[in-house]
Order: sequence, then C-alpha cells, then structure tokens
Amino acid sequence: MFIPAANQKIWLCTTPVDMRKSFNGLSALVRNKLCHNPQSGQYFVFINARKTQMKVLYFESSGYCVWAKRLEQGQFPVKPHPSGIQSLTGCTLQMIVDGITVLRLKQAKRYGQSSA
Repeated sequence: MFIPAANQKIWLCTTPVDMRKSFNGLSALVRNKLCHNPQSGQYFVFINARKTQMKVLYFESSGYCVWAKRLEQGQFPVKPHPSGIQSLTGCTLQMIVDGITVLRLKQAKRYGQSSA
C-alpha cells in the first residue's frame, strides 16, 4: 500500500507516459516537461495511455523512490488537463489508486473559531 507523506505536494502528469521509464527517465520528465525539481520531495504521478499503469516518483533524503501499480482490469479514473499537469491531494490520489470516480463534489462549509 502506498501512503504519501503528509502535507507533501502531489502532481499528476495528465499526458500519457511510457511506463518503461524508471528513475532517470521519470526525473527527466519532471524536470523538462513538468518544469519542477524532481529532488524537491514532491510526488509526481504518471499514468500510461491505456490508464492501466501508474508510477509515482519522489525523492527522499537517501535517494529516488518509484512506486508502481498495474491494474488487472479497469482503468485509473484520470481525465486530461489543458496544462498537462494537475495538483492533487493525498485523498484524491488514494481515490484514483482505488478506482473511485467522483461524479459530483460538494464540500460542506466549515466554520472556524473567531478571535475576539
């Protein structure tokens, strides 16, 4: 099971990626295509054209890590984004991994303590 570190930024590359790429190829995509630093500690999610394989690249203090998942049936519920990159929350990433599609999103209003 993959659990991203709390409060880390997660980026989804919405254009298809060749899943033969590993550490070097994915880090080059992050640097050149997504215009981010692959050693920033942020998570970078890549999905193939058939939406049946996913890889997540991230950097820890001792080096790069790649997490991968291949579906036996079905597809990851990912839609293209005009910019080619989309910001995700840890919860949203977990829903994509689990195959959950949100048809309609309604967030309840939250009230905070007012300082008087």
